[in-house]
Amino acid sequence: MNNLQVMRDKTPEVRGIAVVDVGYSNTKVLLFSPTLELVSERKITSPHRKGKHYGEIDVEPMLAFIHQALPELDQRLPIDRIIVSAHGACIVSLKADGTLAVPIMDYMSDPPENICAAYTAQCPSFAETYSPQLPLALLHAMQLFWQSRVLPEDAQHTATILPLMQYVAHRLGGRQVLEISSMGCQSHLIDLNSFAPSQLAQRQGWAAKFPPYAKAWDVIGTYSGSRRLLGRGEIAAGVHDSNANYVRYLASATSHFTLLSTGTWIIGFNSDGDVAKLDAARDTVANVDVFGRHVACCRFFGGKEFETLSDGAPADAASLSSCAELVRRGTYALASFSDSGGPMPGTGGKGQVVGPRPETPSEKASLAALYCALMVSESLDAIDSQADIIVDGPFSQNSTFLHVLAALRPQQSVRASALKDGTAAGAACLGLMAAGLLPHFDISMRHYPATPIAGLLAYAQDWKNRSLRHA
Repeated sequence: MNNLQVMRDKTPEVRGIAVVDVGYSNTKVLLFSPTLELVSERKITSPHRKGKHYGEIDVEPMLAFIHQALPELDQRLPIDRIIVSAHGACIVSLKADGTLAVPIMDYMSDPPENICAAYTAQCPSFAETYSPQLPLALLHAMQLFWQSRVLPEDAQHTATILPLMQYVAHRLGGRQVLEISSMGCQSHLIDLNSFAPSQLAQRQGWAAKFPPYAKAWDVIGTYSGSRRLLGRGEIAAGVHDSNANYVRYLASATSHFTLLSTGTWIIGFNSDGDVAKLDAARDTVANVDVFGRHVACCRFFGGKEFETLSDGAPADAASLSSCAELVRRGTYALASFSDSGGPMPGTGGKGQVVGPRPETPSEKASLAALYCALMVSESLDAIDSQADIIVDGPFSQNSTFLHVLAALRPQQSVRASALKDGTAAGAACLGLMAAGLLPHFDISMRHYPATPIAGLLAYAQDWKNRSLRHA
């Protein structure tokens, strides 16, 4: 008898699992069956707006969409469990009455120099939080710090602080809780050695406003929308989206692997990594999985940089033959095209294309795929990745990227999930974990062999030298 059968003996049958996936670019509500097959989904563009002091996330249209989508999907399959997953760079401050104390910050907001300098003077050490100081508003603590400086009267009315995923779960009907994977990613709010609030969180008074922790799969309430559901509508505490993806592979009994959870960001999880060897300068961090275990991780703004380099060309326009031609003629996309240098220290915002310019959509998409494969390979080196590489999310559909990555790392096997929404499927696993036990199910994956590209390894070394030289 497998784990899934054991859990069903102990808990009420789960008929439908709704995953509310709050992404930076898109917000989705996906309906899964108890065997984790996708039944149906709804999607909208995640709304952002320009605020007085910083860019803001407009959560109300997202919530209205969620309240519309859940009852519609419930007609397809009664929804017994609702799981919220969201990107890990958003923190929410609430007043005692549950309304927003300050507008929710968009992590792409760029803090003024005086705010950056003041934060730098007191930010936690890497040894405490296993997260370097990051550009923009990518840290929870930076967001809270910035808000307290530009909206001091409003911020002082903060009674509760919640990550975005737990805030959405609360708005759907759950009580106010924290969850460890959501607080353990690029937050600077907790000491990852003890899991207590960081010294900064204590000094600023934020720690006193943290609610109790719950497990990602714990039921924290029932759906309270105006339209009743046919299912039980039990709301789980929720999860950091990339960590949800990692859960999916743990549930498949995969061991000794590096997962690349891809999308706007490419986040690498090395199941065998040593967090003591992480290098803050190369954008490596320790995340915390839903069971409270450290995982050595790397980060690269892959989706955003691919978008910049491809200049509107579709990803499927890329080809290995175009990559080979770019290598042959010496066209380089030097790091990095975002403020985050990823694994290439000092290169943030200094990206440039040198050599003959790409002209056709195929060349543009191929250069973007080639560049992202080079950056990802550097990221994998930074976390000492040596076992199988598993690619999940949008980049798992980019065969050119996958073949180039395999060619750059011939000692490792590169596999890709056949499922595009792996993050949501991982979150759906939590809907079957009422007893805290992982279900078991198989994952269909494709193998991508190393396809030889003449001169690629020499090109890669030259690319690295050039990128660091102009940093």
